[in-house]
Amino acid sequence: MVTPTPLEAGLLEAELLEVAGSVPDPELPVLTLRELGVVRAVHVRGTNAADAADAVEVELTPTYTGCPAIEAMSVDIERVLRAHGVRDVTVRTVLAPAWSTDDISPEGRRKLREFGIAPPRTRSASEPVPLTLGATRTHAGTGTTEGEPQEPVRCPHCGSADTELLSRFSSTACKALRRCLACREPFDHFKEL
Repeated sequence: MVTPTPLEAGLLEAELLEVAGSVPDPELPVLTLRELGVVRAVHVRGTNAADAADAVEVELTPTYTGCPAIEAMSVDIERVLRAHGVRDVTVRTVLAPAWSTDDISPEGRRKLREFGIAPPRTRSASEPVPLTLGATRTHAGTGTTEGEPQEPVRCPHCGSADTELLSRFSSTACKALRRCLACREPFDHFKEL
């Protein structure tokens, strides 16, 4: 086994991070795991004479602790890395720091919107995620629910801010079901975490 220089290891890790991150999310195949922000790092543990990785460890953070897709993600990551020439792949679930919707890339947010899912609203890193247990309607123009100021959830179909919550859970626990009051179309909203 040849020990790579720090620069070589860094370049190889960056390459393998791109490969692992290219895996489509099993629940939202329009996004890659890198765009979703759940593949955190790849660490090379050894290299062979052909400068390929013998063994790597991938850090994967689920969108929430009980995410049922974590096993499918791990299997898919192992498959693409082995196809890329890595002999030994370990996918380790990392819960800290916790995943946040702030980890979704701008490209991922664009793809969600184009797919018909309202992306999560953005917030500053120090700002807590607001939790309102009251009215479900977002009032147009004000971006408020129950008087609490926040960015409105915009319809991905027509862009209207006049939307209402139909169900706090949709096809997955990460999404809520909403309806636009302007175009009357239902849509998923990727909830802020």
